[in-house]
Amino acid sequence: MEKFGNITLYNDDCMNVMKTFKDKQFDLAIVDPPYGLGIDGQRGDVKKGVQIRKQHSFKGWDNAIPTAEYFTELFRVSKNQIIWGGNYFTEFLPPTKGWIFWYKGQQGLTMSDGEMAWTSLNTVTRMVDIHRTHLWQEKPIHPTQKPVKLYKWILMNYAKEGDKILDTHFGSLSIGIACHDLGFELTAIELDKDYYEAGKKRLIEHQMQLTIF
Repeated sequence: MEKFGNITLYNDDCMNVMKTFKDKQFDLAIVDPPYGLGIDGQRGDVKKGVQIRKQHSFKGWDNAIPTAEYFTELFRVSKNQIIWGGNYFTEFLPPTKGWIFWYKGQQGLTMSDGEMAWTSLNTVTRMVDIHRTHLWQEKPIHPTQKPVKLYKWILMNYAKEGDKILDTHFGSLSIGIACHDLGFELTAIELDKDYYEAGKKRLIEHQMQLTIF
């Protein structure tokens, strides 16, 4: 476990870590678990001398969705949940009217125009329009990275001041930067050592820039 201001990071299996948490310890879990699509890496792509897609190694972590035990523990330790890729986990999630649709902009035939998140909150379905090109400004370090701007939108629309936030698969740690900037206390877990170190480095550099300026 490492602490960076209001951000606590674990480099461990989320199932091991969640078992150490109390019931309803967190006000809101915002998680992005594997979708089971095998999209845990990508080949780089360059057109006219410009890199339009960064290469990421295939690691095999997206070969299967989480188990029922994962969702049981997630619901035990958090009061409310926002689960990216909820449309892939319907066997474990009850019906909800409060979906979130992230519209990335029209992508053509090879990539999705958006992603869906299931929520436990009693809200209407909402769409957030944040073009995926925002990721290029952030220099992606993870194949399924989501923009900091997206997490800020979620926190501003679904979290309350003083809420304790949980993320079980932090990946690039975009959520960490969003929580730091908005003043939320975050506990975030990442199993992969490479992603953990890259996300931690990204957070530290962001915190240092804010201190300097």
